[in-house]
Amino acid sequence: MVYAEEVSDVAIAVLIVVAVWVIALGALFIMGRTIAAKRLLTLVPNLVTLFRGLLGDDGVPLGSKLLLGGALLWIVSPVDLVPEFVPVLGPLDDAIVGALVLRHVVRRAGPDVVARHWRGDAKTLAVLLRVAGVRRWRNDSPLPA
Repeated sequence: MVYAEEVSDVAIAVLIVVAVWVIALGALFIMGRTIAAKRLLTLVPNLVTLFRGLLGDDGVPLGSKLLLGGALLWIVSPVDLVPEFVPVLGPLDDAIVGALVLRHVVRRAGPDVVARHWRGDAKTLAVLLRVAGVRRWRNDSPLPA
């Protein structure tokens, strides 16, 4: 049974995360960085879609799927090493976990499997693949900046 106090704590944590995300988006728009703001706006839904797609892909080994599932739970969990409301450092542990798991999946399944499930901007995918350690991809050409 879930107690009302637990529900309210989770709701408060979710609201704090959403508020920080909205503030970051607003700051990017105010600074004239609309493309970066749009990428940030769609990054989380695209990562969730990517991870869900990879979980159902037969080309992804079982060990990698377990890591993907753990990373999804880590990212959506309101309990973190560093609370989300701490500027800059708050989302950092989620980003590190996501990057490490994505790097593992790219090394085990390959960048083509990741690209097949990516629904976002191609340049954002290129950044994610660079973070995952891929320097050259498709026809051995370097990834775009």
